[in-house]
Amino acid sequence: MVEYALILALIALIVIVALIATGGQLINLFSNISVTMCNFHVGC
Repeated sequence: MVEYALILALIALIVIVALIATGGQLINLFSNISVTMCNFHVGC
Protein backbone atom coordinates (compact mmCIF):
# COMPACT_ATOMS: atom_id res chain seq x y z
CA MET A 1 0.00 0.00 0.00
CA VAL A 2 2.87 2.34 0.81
CA GLU A 3 4.34 1.72 -2.63
CA TYR A 4 1.14 2.91 -4.32
CA ALA A 5 1.14 6.07 -2.19
CA LEU A 6 4.75 6.79 -3.17
CA ILE A 7 3.99 6.28 -6.87
CA LEU A 8 0.95 8.56 -6.60
CA ALA A 9 3.00 11.23 -4.82
CA LEU A 10 5.70 11.04 -7.49
CA ILE A 11 3.15 11.40 -10.30
CA ALA A 12 1.55 14.36 -8.51
CA LEU A 13 4.96 15.99 -8.11
CA ILE A 14 5.73 15.54 -11.81
CA VAL A 15 2.38 17.06 -12.79
CA ILE A 16 2.91 20.04 -10.49
CA VAL A 17 6.41 20.68 -11.83
CA ALA A 18 5.14 20.42 -15.43
CA LEU A 19 2.33 22.89 -14.74
CA ILE A 20 4.71 25.35 -13.09
CA ALA A 21 7.15 25.06 -15.99
CA THR A 22 4.49 25.64 -18.66
CA GLY A 23 2.11 27.81 -16.63
CA GLY A 24 3.01 31.08 -18.33
CA GLN A 25 2.62 29.58 -21.76
CA LEU A 26 -0.79 28.15 -20.87
CA ILE A 27 -1.99 31.51 -19.55
CA ASN A 28 -0.88 33.19 -22.78
CA LEU A 29 -2.59 30.50 -24.86
CA PHE A 30 -5.94 30.87 -23.09
CA SER A 31 -5.64 34.65 -23.21
CA ASN A 32 -5.06 34.56 -26.97
CA ILE A 33 -8.02 32.21 -27.45
CA SER A 34 -10.24 34.50 -25.38
CA VAL A 35 -9.18 37.61 -27.33
CA THR A 36 -9.74 35.84 -30.65
CA MET A 37 -13.21 34.69 -29.60
CA CYS A 38 -14.11 38.21 -28.47
CA ASN A 39 -12.90 39.63 -31.78
CA PHE A 40 -15.40 37.36 -33.55
CA HIS A 41 -18.09 38.15 -30.94
CA VAL A 42 -18.26 34.56 -29.70
CA GLY A 43 -18.50 33.87 -26.00
CA CYS A 44 -17.82 37.38 -24.67
